[in-house]
Amino acid sequence: MSDITNNTPDHRDASSDNTAIGGLYKNWFLDYASYVILERAVPYIEDGLKPVQRRILHSMYEMEDGRYNKVANVIGNTMKYHPHGDASIGDALVQMGQRDLLIDTQGNWGNIHTGDSAAAPRYIEARLSKFAKDVVFNPKTTVWQLSYDGRNNEPVTLPVKFPLLLSMGVEGIAVGLASKILPHNFCELIQASIDSIRGKKVDLVPDFPSGGIADFSKYNEGLRGGRIRVRALIEKKDKKTLVIRQIPFGTTTTSVIESILAAVDKGKIKIKKVEDNTSAQVEIVIHLHPDASQDPDKAIEALYAFSSCEVSISPNCCIIEEGRPRFVSVNEILDISTRNTVDLLRLELEIARKEKEDEWHYCSLEKIFIEKRIYRSLEECETWEQIIDTIAAGLKPYLKKLKRPVTYDDMAGLTELKIKRISKFDSHKAEEKIAGIEAELDRINNDLANIKNYAVAYFKELLKKYGKGRERRTQISSFEAIVASKVIANNQKLYVNRAEGFAGFGMRKDEFVCDCSDMDDVIALSGDGKFTVVRIVDKSYMGKDIKHISIFEKNDDRTVYNMIYQDGPRGDIMVKRFTISGVTREKFYDLTKGTDGSKVLYLGVTSADKPPIVQIQLRPRPKLKNLNIDVNFADVLIKNRSAVGNIVTKFGISKLRVVNPGTPPTSSSPTASSMAESAPGEKKSEDTKGKNPKSQIKLEF
Repeated sequence: MSDITNNTPDHRDASSDNTAIGGLYKNWFLDYASYVILERAVPYIEDGLKPVQRRILHSMYEMEDGRYNKVANVIGNTMKYHPHGDASIGDALVQMGQRDLLIDTQGNWGNIHTGDSAAAPRYIEARLSKFAKDVVFNPKTTVWQLSYDGRNNEPVTLPVKFPLLLSMGVEGIAVGLASKILPHNFCELIQASIDSIRGKKVDLVPDFPSGGIADFSKYNEGLRGGRIRVRALIEKKDKKTLVIRQIPFGTTTTSVIESILAAVDKGKIKIKKVEDNTSAQVEIVIHLHPDASQDPDKAIEALYAFSSCEVSISPNCCIIEEGRPRFVSVNEILDISTRNTVDLLRLELEIARKEKEDEWHYCSLEKIFIEKRIYRSLEECETWEQIIDTIAAGLKPYLKKLKRPVTYDDMAGLTELKIKRISKFDSHKAEEKIAGIEAELDRINNDLANIKNYAVAYFKELLKKYGKGRERRTQISSFEAIVASKVIANNQKLYVNRAEGFAGFGMRKDEFVCDCSDMDDVIALSGDGKFTVVRIVDKSYMGKDIKHISIFEKNDDRTVYNMIYQDGPRGDIMVKRFTISGVTREKFYDLTKGTDGSKVLYLGVTSADKPPIVQIQLRPRPKLKNLNIDVNFADVLIKNRSAVGNIVTKFGISKLRVVNPGTPPTSSSPTASSMAESAPGEKKSEDTKGKNPKSQIKLEF
């Protein structure tokens, strides 16, 4: 019985367990998110490095002997500090090596232009560059911490004396947070740092290693919401050949060519052949279609519109400052980095001054100890305490000549002087050495007193030493957005069935209207005075008895519609001129007063300055002497499409004749087939199908 009692399960409240588990999940997720943000994905503002990059550089500095090391060895040594595996270390190392700034590479490190990957780590080699050794490391100013396993020391941050973060750029994705800082030009960063020290306003824009042409007008200093448009550099070799010399940042020649071929397959660009001749430099040769009407300039615009020859980049400057993520502008990053550099230079000078003061102190002690023959008094001492007391007593009369008190370690160091050194001591040389140290101290004190000038000189020396060959590669320009519908190749044909009211590119047995593209909008005006605009598809209903159909251009003020309509079955005859600008697709708009039974008697589409002239003949009736009315649309004001128009007559019409059809509008869109000059009820003959109708048409009612 006791066993059964002991094995009885403890019935506890399930809800309390669920609450506890939920709390654990919440804490675990927050811990994980914080770890990814702080330890993996986002760079630190102090040195501009992610943890993996910092550990790689520290490991390479630890291995530095002037010779190349196998990348596999560098990865293995870095794993003492980075707990996330060799793959992440290798990828980060290759990316830094391809930047050609901190790491001197040897072997096949891949190609940023083609996207080819680097060789295996056992085949390629690396060592720190001279720039990295000069700028990134200084054990005396480095703050250290224990590595993840407690066996080694690693830097909290490296004492980088350069805006490294802006020079190399960075991209990282964390939990609910991302950082994308674009690379900037080496020489421009140094000059901007000098301007920042001098209190001038700086305004940085990126510079990409792949070159290209960029519009930075909406860069927004790298903050969220900014946008950069980058284009490939395309040259016209001849009328039928284009050559891409530089590609946008973030693309490769392979991805660019694939995007071009995809656009060709969709019929958006007419291209005969694409060749990739890229080696050390980008060279993509594009052979245009042999069509003689092909315009190279339009082909270039089409490449920008429909391929990766133009890309949009959205920066997002997020950094870690004081253990927290923070969104800042690139100009603020530069100011922080410059202040940090000045502080590090000041700290280095203070350390150097302390070292020189210690050296001066010890040289002065040594000179007094030997010249005043204090060492001879030590022969009678029997214990260590007596030796120290004797030295202290011997130095006491000369303490005023020293700059700081004499310590126990100072006196212990004097006892280690060898007889050979004492016997060869030269007082004159000792004074010269002390004088040299004092001169160095004066120089250091002067630099500390003028730290800004010292920092400016430091940056100028960096520019002189390492700036050659690092000129700007990306051209700064400003260009308008390309309207895709205006540069797309005509890859479709528009057909219409006027009576039934259908139009589209799939109705090949019906009336041909014009060549068009699958991005065009089509406008159709029907006999009942209504119109609609739709995106061209295989087949779409646009209203029965179509009087006019063409490619629609938004905000087109060159095309004027001239219309005569009857308001209802027995209503007034109205005239109006109007333009059609912005509309909502697939919505039917009424151009009449809206009376049931209204119908269009005449519709002509012309330019604003060359309107038509139409003659109306009225039905005879008593006391009506003048049966002819000439309607010159030049006398009718051009208004909005919603205007009802003016009354021409209230009497019935027997005939309508077009005296002058006017001049069609000049437009960049394809010529559209219409019935602009035709009247209701008239049909075209088979031999005029698809052609402009006659200029004079008679219609009887």
